[in-house]
Amino acid sequence: MPHKTRKDEVPEQRRVALVTGATGAIGRAIAAGIASDPGFEVVLVGRDSRKAAAAVAEIQRRTGNEHVRFELADLACGTSIKALEGRWSGPLHVLVNNAAVAPRRRHQTPEGIELQFATNVLGYFRMIEGFRDRLTRSAQARVVNGASYWAGGLDLTDLEFRRRRYDNDTAYRQSKQADRMLTVAFAATLKGADVTVNACHPGDVISTLSCELGFGGSDTAEQAADTPVWLATRSIEETATGKYFEHRQEARCRFGEDREAVDALFGICSDYD
Repeated sequence: MPHKTRKDEVPEQRRVALVTGATGAIGRAIAAGIASDPGFEVVLVGRDSRKAAAAVAEIQRRTGNEHVRFELADLACGTSIKALEGRWSGPLHVLVNNAAVAPRRRHQTPEGIELQFATNVLGYFRMIEGFRDRLTRSAQARVVNGASYWAGGLDLTDLEFRRRRYDNDTAYRQSKQADRMLTVAFAATLKGADVTVNACHPGDVISTLSCELGFGGSDTAEQAADTPVWLATRSIEETATGKYFEHRQEARCRFGEDREAVDALFGICSDYD
């Protein structure tokens, strides 16, 4: 977990972190892990105001950090993300893309996009693009993308399962492969902008998402949050970017090595906006 700064060591300018999917088990633990350092202000993003308010109160109580609040946004909806960015004021030093869904049946958003792709892939893409300028203007900014070792099967010709039969496990694996590939793409586009972009497998917990996929989980939420929190808060001298991590260790990502596919995916995602 991050180094805990003494209250008399807190800088005048707190670093600001935004965590999506922050009312779920892992997202809430990530937000709490970052908030345990009083040098951070943490903003939780969720869709349900009641759940978000409860998560904020719990994190404030657990960490003693009063600089925790929430914003409402639907990460599957491009207009909702734009509205969030439009009402944001001040810097953004850390963006943790964690929101994900895995519905057992194929659903479309009001914008007509398959829900898993809209949330798990376009949500990441749109958040990074929407907050790009704020990240580049904030010192030593980081983007942490929640990905997974459970990844593969990407079909660039049918990302929304309009031709293939929808299977939530197949769609989830595809989305996590895409997240790892977009990490490489954004690391390249933000090179030289003092922004690092990395992906990680958090951990396996019993959650709404894991139950939808038919999996269990042996990790606690805090264990699952350890690597994302570490990437969000570790020493600013460590400047790895475009990498994939498991258990705080860099792991090879063969998906990110296919630069032609990485560039193709980035272009497809760009065309949605």
